[in-house]
Amino acid sequence: MESFFSFLARRVDDCSSLLCVGLDPHVDDLRAPTAEAALEFCLRLVKSTAPYAAAFKPNAAFFEALGANGWTALKGVIDAIRAESERMGSRIPVILDAKRGDIASTAEAYARSAFDVLGADAVTLSPYLGRDSIEPFTRNREKGAFLLCKTSNPGAGDVQDLRIEEAGGAARPLHMHVAKLAAGWNTQNNIGIVVGATYPETLSDVRLLAPDLWILVPGVGAQAGDLDAAIRAGLRSDKQGMLINVSRGISRAADPRQAAAALRDTINSARSAPAVTGRQRAETGVSALADALLDAGCVQFGDFTLKSGMRSPIYVDLRRVITHPPLLRRIGAAYIEILKSLEFDRIAAVPYAAIPIATSIALQGGLAMIYPRKEAKEYGTRAEIEGEYKAGETAVLIDDLATTGGSKFEAIEKLKTAGLIVKDVVVLIDRQSGARETLQQAGYALHAVVTITQLLDHWERTGKVSADGISAARQFVSASRIA
Repeated sequence: MESFFSFLARRVDDCSSLLCVGLDPHVDDLRAPTAEAALEFCLRLVKSTAPYAAAFKPNAAFFEALGANGWTALKGVIDAIRAESERMGSRIPVILDAKRGDIASTAEAYARSAFDVLGADAVTLSPYLGRDSIEPFTRNREKGAFLLCKTSNPGAGDVQDLRIEEAGGAARPLHMHVAKLAAGWNTQNNIGIVVGATYPETLSDVRLLAPDLWILVPGVGAQAGDLDAAIRAGLRSDKQGMLINVSRGISRAADPRQAAAALRDTINSARSAPAVTGRQRAETGVSALADALLDAGCVQFGDFTLKSGMRSPIYVDLRRVITHPPLLRRIGAAYIEILKSLEFDRIAAVPYAAIPIATSIALQGGLAMIYPRKEAKEYGTRAEIEGEYKAGETAVLIDDLATTGGSKFEAIEKLKTAGLIVKDVVVLIDRQSGARETLQQAGYALHAVVTITQLLDHWERTGKVSADGISAARQFVSASRIA
């Protein structure tokens, strides 16, 4: 039995399109405020746009508003999509935009209505009553559900951005919690989420958290969502994983067929660009990360004396992240994107600043973690390395900063003495003071989520830091490179 998203992926391949055509028969667009006119309106759109549609999405509200005959018209639209699919030889999925959400017994009735009576293939749902309200819609793996995650309307953040505390005291926006739940509930490949094109940064964050989910993306066209930014933020590495919904932008065009064809081609042009790797996606989130580091006081500007005795106009203190769980989670997710491209058995944290970061990475990525002690235990096992490992395994070294590379070599030596292999070092910030070159000469590759120059560039562009502060920091970084 084929899953809903396998079916959708097959249709995407058949029509070479990620376009979802919304069928919203606004009364103002009809020749008369009747169900017959709504049916006629939608049938014309189906007939003209079917070759370019990966899916159709009729909005139940516009039909319900027309009374009992409107419900009949909705059924007629879905039947017409089936007939057009048969004529073309490629079945087109129908997503009923109903945004249902109720207790399980009521959800059972809604599911029968959507799937058995109307004949839809998928439905949009509100997830806020919990998993038991979703299960009646997803029990049959051939039927799909898109859970509302971050909707495209301006007021979406009133509720969806509220921060909630999770196990262990970590907090994240409610929409990110929904994305995480959806990824966990998607055991039959038939649950996706809805994220508006009006929030490309959220699309990027959600894609990092849920790399495999399909995302239904409204908000392009009349709501002014940035199509290119949305695709870059949300597209999977296989060039699928998104359905771009457009309703009024097609239905109100002078030639809906031409508008659908043009949108399909525009989307495919964006898809044909070099794949956005996890690493690149993490880099597109530099702006949010940079601001969060500044707000948390992890980067400060002024006059500081460093451990080396040097005077610096910029000070980075990533030990502060332990009091900011959302930031610690974001940092851990950014490391994970780099780690996906590396081969290793365990991550090894440099004590002590990197231990909380490595713990965040381990918990989010399901990765085994160890760390070399600064000093061997004088009791018990007298361990030099904490955690389980076997000689011959490969460990990736995790640290917070890269300055000269000195502390990295101390940790690497302890790992090597224990029989572990080290090839790569991953840090959050490369201070660009020679660590990369020093490590490279010794045969190790340094990977950084962000460089100090990237951070300075962002804060200068946004005015978050004074021009004098940026200038002084740039001079210091330049002098450090020369030294």
